[in-house]
Amino acid sequence: MKNDHLEARPTPIGVGEKAPEFTLLNQDREEVSLSGLLAEGGDVVLSFYPLNFTSVCTNEMECFTRDKQRFGQEGATVVGISCDSFASHKAFAEQSKLGIPLLADMHRQVCKAYGLYWADLNVASRGTVVIGQDGIVKWVSAREPGQAVKVEDVLAALA
Repeated sequence: MKNDHLEARPTPIGVGEKAPEFTLLNQDREEVSLSGLLAEGGDVVLSFYPLNFTSVCTNEMECFTRDKQRFGQEGATVVGISCDSFASHKAFAEQSKLGIPLLADMHRQVCKAYGLYWADLNVASRGTVVIGQDGIVKWVSAREPGQAVKVEDVLAALA
C-alpha cells in the first residue's frame, strides 16, 4: 500500500474538507481504498479505534455490526480502522463475530492524515468520520479513549 502522499495533521479533519484517499488491507488481506468504498455508492463511515480486543473498541465494533442493516438502509458503508495488523483484525473479527471490514493502518499514515492519532500509545485515537459520496467530510466525532460513539448520532449524520 502506498499511502506516502498522506500528510499528518495535528487536529482532527473538519467538516467540509476533502477526505484523504488511502488504501489499506482488511482482515482478509484484501486492499480497500476510500475511492473504492465511495464507488460502491453512499456515504462511508470510518470508525477509528485504538486497539483490538479492548472493551470500548469491541463494544463499538459490535454496535456497528449489530446496526449494519440500518447503515445499509441509509446507503452507508462502515469500516473500522486501527493500527493493529490484518492478522490481529482477523482474530478480533472472528472472536467478536464482527460483520464489518477492519482496516490495518500499521504504518499510522491514515490515522495521522485524519488527525486521529494517539501519540502516547502510537495508535489511532477514537474518532468517527462520515464522508459523503463526493468525498467531502460531512461529520466528525473525535472522542476520549473511553467514550464510545453513539450509533444514533452517526445515523443522524447520514440523514
